[in-house]
Amino acid sequence: MTRTAPEAPEGQIAMAPNVAEPSSWQLRLRRFGYRPPATGTLSLGLRDRLDPPYTRPSERVMSLLGLGPAAADRLWRLAAWGGPLLVAAVAGVLRFWNLGKPHAVIFDETYYAKDSWALINQGYEGAWPKDVDKSILANPDAVAIPTDPGYVVHPPMGKWVIGVGEKIFGFEPFGWRFMVALLGTLSVLMLCRIGRRLFRSTFLGCLAGLLLAVDGLHFVMSRTALLDQVLMFFVLAAFGCLVLDRDRTRKRLAAALPEDEEGVLRPDADLADRLRLGWRPWRIAAGVMLGLAAGTKWNGLYVMAAFGLMTVLWDVGARRTAGAVRPYLAVLKRDLLPAFVSVVPVGLVTYLVTWTGWIAGDKGYFRDWAAKQDALPGGPGVWSWLPDWLRSLWHYEYEVYKFHVGLTSPHTYESNPWSWIVLGRPVSYFYESPAPGTAGCPSSATEKCAQEILALGTPLLWWAACFALLYVLWRWAFRRDWRAGAIACAVAAGWVPWFLYQERTIFLFYAVVFIPYLCLAVAMMIGAIIGPKGATERRRTFGAVAAGCLVLLIVWNFIYFWPIYTATPIPMDQWRARMWLDTWI
Repeated sequence: MTRTAPEAPEGQIAMAPNVAEPSSWQLRLRRFGYRPPATGTLSLGLRDRLDPPYTRPSERVMSLLGLGPAAADRLWRLAAWGGPLLVAAVAGVLRFWNLGKPHAVIFDETYYAKDSWALINQGYEGAWPKDVDKSILANPDAVAIPTDPGYVVHPPMGKWVIGVGEKIFGFEPFGWRFMVALLGTLSVLMLCRIGRRLFRSTFLGCLAGLLLAVDGLHFVMSRTALLDQVLMFFVLAAFGCLVLDRDRTRKRLAAALPEDEEGVLRPDADLADRLRLGWRPWRIAAGVMLGLAAGTKWNGLYVMAAFGLMTVLWDVGARRTAGAVRPYLAVLKRDLLPAFVSVVPVGLVTYLVTWTGWIAGDKGYFRDWAAKQDALPGGPGVWSWLPDWLRSLWHYEYEVYKFHVGLTSPHTYESNPWSWIVLGRPVSYFYESPAPGTAGCPSSATEKCAQEILALGTPLLWWAACFALLYVLWRWAFRRDWRAGAIACAVAAGWVPWFLYQERTIFLFYAVVFIPYLCLAVAMMIGAIIGPKGATERRRTFGAVAAGCLVLLIVWNFIYFWPIYTATPIPMDQWRARMWLDTWI
């Protein structure tokens, strides 16, 4: 997770100065692809190791396209943004197409659509009466917002986001799904750019974004007013900010290091130990994004901890590459405190800001808890010197925590996190069985049709991701590739914490938080399938054909499952043909 640089061609590995000979266990691990420090240091110059260049298309490819050097350079520069924007445009068309259909309150929209409407209009969630959904769908203007506060178990940020769409487009399905679809589209654009920066390849970056665009779970979540897609967006934004911060920091180190008489950058132990890396706005921005993530759902706190550790380890790697003899000690002295402040206090302050509506008002649930406690016999307690809103919020959060850890009631679609990666038990958000000749069901159908929205990832993409994760882990463990470590860290931050709650009622759609990093893992694996830059033309041709077939199969798989992602009525036999596993029913 701490070493950088793209892989060098075979036969161009150079020995690093002042590096100890590899130990016997390191030599034995070579059969698995391990590269010890003495032989794993790349022949690339120090400047390129700190700030690797972006991959340009080969002259052969440009000549096949009939482009000269100047035209090829213009195309390469245009593709840096043009490619991601094109992929995002495709994702946007898919997500916004017929967004208001079905005209229904599907799955947990029954909570978040109404809470968002109340929050955006009065600053706190209301206690909605039961069976009010039909009245909202029939005539939302006739439904009054309840003034009595409602007990909700998630922070308000995600509902503020959903409420913006409702405020613009009204209290109806398109309105409460609009902002989630917008964030889903923007997340595809962000992943293209993040992947480009991560792999130093516009092609691989756009490929990762395309895979996200055609993932079924991300697609369904982009068209449903739930909080998890909003959480995914803020986590991805934080990841992107940290990658940007890493690049800027390493460029600053490269600019500060001395050059020899030939203009070659040289490591400097004293400078690498003592240099202060200065103002780091992108890491502060990451702290804000992580605070917004925690303000959407609490599992954002696990991501905050994982990403905070990751950015510190990146600093260790940067100082080591620059020549620091004791990089951990240097980071402890120079970088640890600024990193902590940028992520944790900034994140917590941002989290509190998301509660502004509840804090500023006086009708939110538990808002007057502290005042009531002070009025009890015995007078104010030991914490009475704190603001009443803070004590009330702390009590509210404690009650919510007890609810979450005690949520064990069985549910038809609950699943164990072990099964998520293979799509063991997806969640059905909507299901109806229209009769032939009604609601879009073909009149020629011999039985009722199926009309479903199934929160199911594109199976071939997820099953390919199982192998890609193994490749990423191997790449990180044996090649010390920081990109693989970053992907593994992000997947673990979104997935591993759920293993701590084996008895809790949890669902596969929580996995939407780490879908972008599965796409990055698959893109990285496809890059390896195509082959390294120094491979023979025959090797890269076969690799490109294999990679192209895999990508086309994933796109076909998404198209095949389109009807059960969009509630398109299909004959029952076609629906059964798409239920590849019994657990999907």
